[in-house]
Amino acid sequence: MARPGKLASLAPLVAMAALAGGTYWLLQSSLPSSKETTEQPKRHTADYFAENFSVSELDITGTTQYRLTAKSMVHYEDDENSDLTQPAMRMFQPQKPTVTATSERGTVNADVSVVDLYDNARILQAAGYGDPQMQADSQHFRVLVNDDVIETEKPVRLQRGPSVTTANGMNYNNVTREMKLYGNVRSAIAASDINGGSSK
Repeated sequence: MARPGKLASLAPLVAMAALAGGTYWLLQSSLPSSKETTEQPKRHTADYFAENFSVSELDITGTTQYRLTAKSMVHYEDDENSDLTQPAMRMFQPQKPTVTATSERGTVNADVSVVDLYDNARILQAAGYGDPQMQADSQHFRVLVNDDVIETEKPVRLQRGPSVTTANGMNYNNVTREMKLYGNVRSAIAASDINGGSSK
């Protein structure tokens, strides 16, 4: 049989154990369940930034196929898209002039397969390989990187050498160098193009 003195000495320990157990229960009951934690939606908030951003894709020979650069980049956690400041998209094709697309601002999706260019957007194909310089201006261009296509649903002004064409939309294939214009298409063809200039 335990002595009264020993029981009295155990009483503070029992009280402390009960207090600790109660505190733990209160803490657990106030925390969100693991299910609630995992189901919380991501917010459209910036989770990282980059200055002088640059990303390139190479083919199997190590040759650059395209290069995307920007003065700054802001990435968002919910859709993994990024906002770009002063982006430039350069596309390279063997034996063909380089094509560069620029704008004041832009966006790029998570896998860099779609780049949208906004505000003073411009496509510039350098002169070379028998073609004159070509320039297209619009307020929006969408670059479909995997298809090597640039398109717009906005009014576009196209200048190829001295000839100028305007339209309500455009689709440009960088592989075939085929240009499709939509809507109200108007052209001012220079005499040099009519009289023996390159028609490609």
